[in-house]
Amino acid sequence: MDTNETTPAPAPMLEMSASRQMLSWLAEQKLSIAFTTYQVGKLYFIGLKPDNGLSVFERSFNRCMGLCTTPNGLYMSSLYQVWRFENVFEAGQQQDGFDRLYVPQMGYTTGDLDIHDMAVDSDGRLVFVNTLFGCLATLSETHSFKPLWRPFFISKLAAEDRCHLNGLAMRDEQPAYVTAVGQCDVADGWREHRAKGGIVIDVQRNEVVCGGLSMPHSPRWHNGRLWLLNSGTGDFGYVDLASGRFEPLCFCPGYMRGLSFHGDFALVGLSKPRENKTFSGLALDDHLKSRNAEARCGIQVIDLRSGDIVHWLRIEGMVEELYDVVPLPRVRRPMALGFKTDEIRRVLSVET
Repeated sequence: MDTNETTPAPAPMLEMSASRQMLSWLAEQKLSIAFTTYQVGKLYFIGLKPDNGLSVFERSFNRCMGLCTTPNGLYMSSLYQVWRFENVFEAGQQQDGFDRLYVPQMGYTTGDLDIHDMAVDSDGRLVFVNTLFGCLATLSETHSFKPLWRPFFISKLAAEDRCHLNGLAMRDEQPAYVTAVGQCDVADGWREHRAKGGIVIDVQRNEVVCGGLSMPHSPRWHNGRLWLLNSGTGDFGYVDLASGRFEPLCFCPGYMRGLSFHGDFALVGLSKPRENKTFSGLALDDHLKSRNAEARCGIQVIDLRSGDIVHWLRIEGMVEELYDVVPLPRVRRPMALGFKTDEIRRVLSVET
């Protein structure tokens, strides 16, 4: 036996734990949750088993990131495609305790655009943040994408990720606000502005309405306010559009990406910062140290009325980064089909 041989370390497992009332809250709200992690290429569904225990269902997709819901399903971006999932269960139908079955019904090949946030407008058209080209775009039947809008400071469409446009807020079912990490017009120029160069742009007026942010993500319009994640500081809050100031509501212990709402509650995705230059040297590091805390990965449920983190789901092991989080109202226990098993061959549905 070679005494110099080393036994490979076991692959990290996935561990999820929930706060005491998290599952009761899901039951009360008649809600389940979907989230993506591009780090390990997984789409997860969180729901409740028949015995009210935690249900975790996963499917694998390369670099899955943006999520948005439709009346009967959802859209998801992946490495070089956008997928539209449709629920094929009829009302009241169940299988093994699952009450939704999401099938990747239609796929669009976009190429690697680094698609971030997505939303559906009033015409049912998908609008997405094309981060590589620094613009808002929609799907094309014949090309990689169709550009819709770009910031005033971006002089041309180029595959250069100049400003790291990442977030999209809809208002009245139309694109209203976007976030970018820096107001730059050179290739990869945003990286020099991570700490304080983040901006919010009013899409209709094409002008900056808030600046001085740190790695902002996930702007969302809800209850008459523009909310966002100031990820570089760890602050969740809203933009006072009259003054142009960002008003923090609470601190979250992790790098925030993914924000959605359900009534008076916000769902915020947390990640552990990567050990690289992009995520180092941010105020978030000091804010965690001052609270004697370490960054977490998971989902926080925040009561907008108090700013308190009232429930949480903590994720450990193989998953350390999330991208997007969406609630699935009136869904108890969802599942989906992927492409790595034979199930997708056998699930058939007929349009009536």
